[in-house]
Amino acid sequence: MKKLLSMLLCAAMLLGTLAGCGQKAEGSSENYRKLYSEEFTTMNYLISGNQNEQAVAANCVDGLIEYDKYGVVQPGLAETWETSDDQLTWTFHLRKGVKWVDSTGKEVADVKAQDFVDAAQYLLTDTYKSETANIFYSVVKNAEDYYNKKITDFSQVGVKATDDSTLVYTLNKPTPYFLSMLVYVCFLPANGDFLKEKGANFGVDNTSLLYNGSYLLTTYEPQVSHVYTKNDKYWDKDKVYIGTITETYNKEKNTLAPEMYKRGEIDQAYISSDILDQWMKDDSTKNLVSPSRSQCYSYFYAFNFNPKFDAQYEPDNWTKAVNNEDFRKSIFYGLDRIKALAVAEPYNPDKQLLNTVTPPALVDLDGTDYTNIGDLKAITARDSFQADEAKKYAEKAKTELKAAGATLPVKILMPYNPTTANWDKECQVVEQQLEGLLGKDYIDIIPEAGPSTGFLSATRRAGKYALMKVNFGPDYADPQTFTDPFQPNDANGEGGGNYNWPEKAQGYTDADGNKTYTNLYNAAIAESTDLDKRYNAFAKAEAFLINNAFVIPYGLNTDGYQVTKRNEFDYQYAPFGVSILRYKGQHLLEKPMSMDEFYAAEKKWDEERAAALAKAKK
Repeated sequence: MKKLLSMLLCAAMLLGTLAGCGQKAEGSSENYRKLYSEEFTTMNYLISGNQNEQAVAANCVDGLIEYDKYGVVQPGLAETWETSDDQLTWTFHLRKGVKWVDSTGKEVADVKAQDFVDAAQYLLTDTYKSETANIFYSVVKNAEDYYNKKITDFSQVGVKATDDSTLVYTLNKPTPYFLSMLVYVCFLPANGDFLKEKGANFGVDNTSLLYNGSYLLTTYEPQVSHVYTKNDKYWDKDKVYIGTITETYNKEKNTLAPEMYKRGEIDQAYISSDILDQWMKDDSTKNLVSPSRSQCYSYFYAFNFNPKFDAQYEPDNWTKAVNNEDFRKSIFYGLDRIKALAVAEPYNPDKQLLNTVTPPALVDLDGTDYTNIGDLKAITARDSFQADEAKKYAEKAKTELKAAGATLPVKILMPYNPTTANWDKECQVVEQQLEGLLGKDYIDIIPEAGPSTGFLSATRRAGKYALMKVNFGPDYADPQTFTDPFQPNDANGEGGGNYNWPEKAQGYTDADGNKTYTNLYNAAIAESTDLDKRYNAFAKAEAFLINNAFVIPYGLNTDGYQVTKRNEFDYQYAPFGVSILRYKGQHLLEKPMSMDEFYAAEKKWDEERAAALAKAKK
């Protein structure tokens, strides 16, 4: 068991912990105030794949396990667990006395093992169109057959409550990373009676949820405010230090928040690149600014092989262009990623740079990081920005595109979310840099603001883009998780990644009639026990997407610089699931960290984390 747990310990990324910055005394009377600019479309954590919406469940619903601030597995609702010798059966023993309460804190029921079973059945009922069901049914026995209605008896699915406090999962095959999957929303519980009562209305607002976690969403006024209040019935309430979190809606958050912070109206604001120098030169603010912590989301530019955008952006012409490999490679080698990253991170943009879709520190093999394994090793070591190569590919593409009946310049629709700090400016930099390098007679990049609410549904998922910066965060500790964006839709047009539809790319078909990427993926998932073979196979599949310019790896996500009274370095850490969205365990500071305090904290955290991981492996 210890050996298995050690494989699931998340590895260090660019993170830190508090050092020398005045932390408030522990207590729950503190109120943390912030702005938000994108409203929920649902709080139903059993169907939503949106991180913004999953934040509700992350703070309001506990799962079987959790991670501490160093990434070490800790008991959650499960006090203990064990696995069978063949690693197919996982048995969890739940703590007793945990309560479900409503949004007012009124007790409704005890949390029981059956709540996990009932939540799974809801998740796998295809009428609810869960965006995360595929993660659950990828590992749990017979779950996919139930979802696809090949079986109708849910008792055949590998999740069972043998009594009120014993939950048993039976898996399709040995899955060393299974424990890490349990911090994702699709493995969270829900009270069965409440689910039956609410049905499709589960999670439409704060009153249509039940809570067993550290906070209650006591106020939910769409486009006005959200208020999270500490759950006094919470089983682990002594580790909840912030009493309330107040989120106030303001569609101009990015512009107005810095001045609101100065006036004492809020406790956090992002400092955009256009005012960063001003803040750093002002004696009254320069020691309040620090970098945002790099998180676990990987950003990459995706070429859309299934364009559904309006005729004015010439989708048919884009289809001809995107299916020309030389055209894609001209963009791939032409994008100056450092220049684009410098919009949000002007001081150390190279620190955010990624050469692979999978970020480093997800998993390793005998001390070698996955990104340095097999076909990814050479990719990790190189810089994709090669201006001369880009121009050569552009010249070849011009001839080929004209022969194919395409018109130049190729219009490239590039949407951005107006609520995301610096994204609009980054798009302008990318537009100017690529057009300046390759010529406006070759490409016409068109940045366009998308809606502030429902952005992904209106753009990426709808196929309404040509080239777009997209992101993905891992759901568990295995390279397979980063294949999810590239999975094809089923016969009903559902269940796929809805990122860039590589299965629709012309060509790239093997002798058996299958797409090359599909065969590479299938070979990787077929190997479940030999991690050397498994990781090398996934590396080969990812390298195929990069080397053929289906995507352009970009960088780790960061929100740039900020001023905040929240201790950014003591939240629960795991580079997968929803751990980093939780407020449990966090403290407020007497004053924000300065740059020097941040980097000292980061160094101290790295040292403490290394010691914690070493201890956990013993």
